[in-house]
Amino acid sequence: MQNTDSVAPPGLSAKKSVRLHYLDWLQVLAVLMVFLFHALHPFDFGEWHIKNSELSMAVTVFPVFFVTWGMPFFFLISGVNSWFALKRRDAGQFAIERVKRLLIPYIVGSLVLSPIQLYYEWSHEVQTGLFQGSLLEFVKAAVESSPRLFPLPGYHLWFIRFLFAFSMIALPLFTWLKREGGQRFARWLAGVCERRGGLLLFIIPLVLVRLSLQPIYPDEKGWAEFVYYLVCFISGHLLYSDERFALVIRRDRFIMLAGAIISTLFFLTGFAGGGVVEWLETPGTTGFYVAWSVVAVNSWCWSMFMLYVAMRFLDFSNKWLLYGRPASLPFFLLHQPVIIVIAFFVVQWDTLALLGAGAGILVKLLVVVVGSFVVTLGLYELLIRRIRVMRALLGVKPGRRDTPEVEER
Repeated sequence: MQNTDSVAPPGLSAKKSVRLHYLDWLQVLAVLMVFLFHALHPFDFGEWHIKNSELSMAVTVFPVFFVTWGMPFFFLISGVNSWFALKRRDAGQFAIERVKRLLIPYIVGSLVLSPIQLYYEWSHEVQTGLFQGSLLEFVKAAVESSPRLFPLPGYHLWFIRFLFAFSMIALPLFTWLKREGGQRFARWLAGVCERRGGLLLFIIPLVLVRLSLQPIYPDEKGWAEFVYYLVCFISGHLLYSDERFALVIRRDRFIMLAGAIISTLFFLTGFAGGGVVEWLETPGTTGFYVAWSVVAVNSWCWSMFMLYVAMRFLDFSNKWLLYGRPASLPFFLLHQPVIIVIAFFVVQWDTLALLGAGAGILVKLLVVVVGSFVVTLGLYELLIRRIRVMRALLGVKPGRRDTPEVEER
């Protein structure tokens, strides 16, 4: 994260020096949203590492609502953060900072946390015969015979891998945007967007990426998603390159909300009927092009409206924000392994059958959500926040443990 205390935000005079607290809130809330997204997965109808024997359509509604715009918004905010980071650093300093804050935590998390997740995932699927035994036996077998059991992609840490790659790929462009030619381009783009609905212009590259690459690379986390999220990342950076963008986001909030609601209703009704799922998976059809175009509209419109909501209602600080800002990255690193371990045991409970299917799922869900949150936060507080080496390995900026850090964006 970036210290914005001495950087004028979009829409304010450069003489005014304030911190954009709403960007800090967005980072913290985005991590909590991802946590809830994963904590619900054992009980929804989507595929995941640990699944309960009984699933809930009501629980599935949140992931369905979140899936089209959640990660694009997360990457967009990360792009905003990169703009602030480069306000105080040159290209070399920025690259070194990204290595410390992203690459090192990714490698450490992949090597330490991924085997734990893989062990419980395979143990949960004992019928496949992948592995049966203790975690120590699993680690020993992996070290002796099959290093592939330690998957470098890192499960949920793909986000950090993508973000580091985006930071390096976009660095020449971001450096150019700081120069006169780049500033002229930013001023031109802001001028175009000053026209009513001009922010919708950003949807065009998102649509083009999906329609051109999705038929070729349909896999999740494949090249289509990689380039799509890269565009979101760059777009977030551009939105803070000229102060007029903030004014446009505020002005066009209802246009963005209308586009978000209409596109969401399209997906909710389509998923209920099953038609949209088929369209998304059938390249070359009219439905395919319509559905993926609506995905782009949905992700951009919700992102812009949520950015407006944050500007309007979250531009303040309190003790929760001061604590949550440095905790957000280690919390993200730790949360999914904790969820998988707790869910592994909870979904095996059969003593709740007397409560009925609905009540049983509700109790299990509450245990997974609340238990995972408490354990993840406890690990951060006891093992990471208090130990300097752990802080460095998991990307927390050095600082006094007993005082809230001013995080670098």
